[in-house]
Amino acid sequence: MPDPFKFELVSPEKLLFSGDVEQVLVPGAEGDMTIMAKHAPLITTLRPGLLEIDFPGGKRQRFFAQGGFAEVIPAGLTVLAETAIDLDEMDPSELAQSIKNAEEDVADLSGEAKDKAQMTLEHLRQVQSALGA
Repeated sequence: MPDPFKFELVSPEKLLFSGDVEQVLVPGAEGDMTIMAKHAPLITTLRPGLLEIDFPGGKRQRFFAQGGFAEVIPAGLTVLAETAIDLDEMDPSELAQSIKNAEEDVADLSGEAKDKAQMTLEHLRQVQSALGA
């Protein structure tokens, strides 16, 4: 059984979670990463994706996270997300609207901005696929 560590998930509106966890899957800009106790310190930006929290005892909670960053320090992990929605509370129409907005961005933009919008669109579609929506 992995050692528990301190984790906080914060959105602009409120503190969504603060407590001990066994591991957290973070949708980092360079790819997904699993953070466990005693992980090396790091800071990464977030891409749209699933943030999965594993608790002692086997419980798992999943959030859709978009924007922001994650910081690992010896005391634990903090994720500051621009958007963080508990998937148990997520309205599929919200995700569909985010995908529609990203499709419009891809159609309207050019150059590096279009490339970034295309990556966001692909990540949102991956989340939609993972949810079976």
